[in-house]
Amino acid sequence: MPQLHLYVNDDLAADIKRRAHEKGISVSRFLALMIRERTSCGWPEDYFDRIPGGWRGEPLEREPQGKLEIREAFR
Repeated sequence: MPQLHLYVNDDLAADIKRRAHEKGISVSRFLALMIRERTSCGWPEDYFDRIPGGWRGEPLEREPQGKLEIREAFR
């Protein structure tokens, strides 16, 4: 597994260590989760549960869309 190295000031390092400790995970794991969260494509898994006014009902299901309608081409 590749390793990445970075330099941060003492205050930021202390904050990262504190936040990792609060979550009960290692600093490496904490940083990996932060990086993944901020660089992944799409919505985080629990995004819509966390936002105000987020969906609170049963999961939505899209009904079958049927066959594609064939139309005349533009001329």
